[in-house]
Amino acid sequence: MTTKNGKNDKHLTEKEALHMAETTDVSPRQAKELAKEHGKDKAKKEARNFKAEG
Repeated sequence: MTTKNGKNDKHLTEKEALHMAETTDVSPRQAKELAKEHGKDKAKKEARNFKAEG
């Protein structure tokens, strides 16, 4: 979902955070923080990079 000014939605639901945690190597809390920082669309990519860097 995009907001009025065209930026990506930055809120993950618990279900979305759990799914991202299961498919990457981040915790649900980290998934939510990544979404806040980068938006939903980019958060999954960042989570994969987080795994590769760690």
